[in-house]
Amino acid sequence: MKAQRGAMVAVKHVEPYTDEWLTQPAFYLLQVVDLLGAEVVDWWAGPFDPREATLRLIDGSALMWDEESGWRLGRLISGERGRRAILTDIRYLGGGLLPRPERVPEALADARRGVGGSTAFRPCYRSYRHRRDGFDLALAEYVISAAGAMAPVRM
Repeated sequence: MKAQRGAMVAVKHVEPYTDEWLTQPAFYLLQVVDLLGAEVVDWWAGPFDPREATLRLIDGSALMWDEESGWRLGRLISGERGRRAILTDIRYLGGGLLPRPERVPEALADARRGVGGSTAFRPCYRSYRHRRDGFDLALAEYVISAAGAMAPVRM
């Protein structure tokens, strides 16, 4: 059990490779998409191993997230729903795998300017192979916070 805002909430283990596990990052990603607003033209989940997603931005660039290196910005060369996107001119935003959604817009602006915590070097915060390292519990916080408040997830 885990306390959340004064209430006890059971933390559920999600089995890897189930539909629930594959869509688990979407609750976090939807919060980021909402905060970026009209800047996001489209977004989709890529394949897994690692789980990832691509946000196509209005200026032609793309913001990608994966469960090993977090967020990165680049120029979209190719990519579509269900396929791994390919970027060039990449800058990693920094801030870990799951920076608070409200911090992503500022980190994106920093990456565009090449300042702040952004870097051209790929960080590796974890491996997707480490399935019991606590990362899915961190993702579960976004599922719990979104429970009942979200429409069905479109990936």
